[in-house]
Amino acid sequence: MENLFSIGEVSKYQKISKQTLIFYDKIGLFHPAYVDPHNGYRYYSASQIDYLDTILIMKKIGFSLSEIKEHMEHYNIDSSLIALRKQLTVIDQQIEELRLIRSRVAHRCDQMEASEKYRRNDNTVIEEDLDARHILFREVEEPYSLREISIATKKCFADSFQKHLPIFFQCGVIVPFSRILDGRYTEASFAFLPIEETEKVPNIKKLPAGRCVSIYHVGDYLSIGRSYRKLLDYCKTNSLKIVSDSYEFCINDYITSHDENEYITKIIFYVEPEAQ
Repeated sequence: MENLFSIGEVSKYQKISKQTLIFYDKIGLFHPAYVDPHNGYRYYSASQIDYLDTILIMKKIGFSLSEIKEHMEHYNIDSSLIALRKQLTVIDQQIEELRLIRSRVAHRCDQMEASEKYRRNDNTVIEEDLDARHILFREVEEPYSLREISIATKKCFADSFQKHLPIFFQCGVIVPFSRILDGRYTEASFAFLPIEETEKVPNIKKLPAGRCVSIYHVGDYLSIGRSYRKLLDYCKTNSLKIVSDSYEFCINDYITSHDENEYITKIIFYVEPEAQ
């Protein structure tokens, strides 16, 4: 039709699907100038192409369709400036969140690239001084099986994503020392995620700086007992008193491999010399 564009033409010019244009019509965001009563074909005027440009630009900037619809009902330079200034704040927050995510992904990559070094240290006990760190934790419910540990871990991740917490993309568990002595190596009491210090939530625990013994367990989780026995024997032989529960940090786990033979878990105990 003269001076009108078909839905196919608009779709081609704007690189937008016909289905999207039909959807915009249905939600009242972008109606065609004319609909042929005989065949239902939609047609748009030249001025509407500019209007659609505005919609697509606002969508690209990050506005929701409902926000765009509300804004464009009665928009002018003042309301547009207010909307864009508000969106700048949203964009800045997104940039900061992406920077945080990037640093966490880089940290995870560094761990994975160093995994071969950890494999070479399999079953070798290391004494080291660790810096303080923080963890976001969730209690594991009875009977403390791998199922309950998985649920607690997933709750930690869900909380952190919902509340935008500064976690690292790593998980771990706390196993009470008493259970270790009883040979109940996989019955964790808490699941956790390493996290930067924050006051956004109460379930944050600070692990103090201190002297520790550690070991890298390579292999499936159910075989972790051999590494614990190695740690206990080392502490006994070297007159070291274990003064904490066990902290297990997953280096490689289900997030990075489906092959449990590639799993690497760092086990940590805080220690002090036995009294003479």
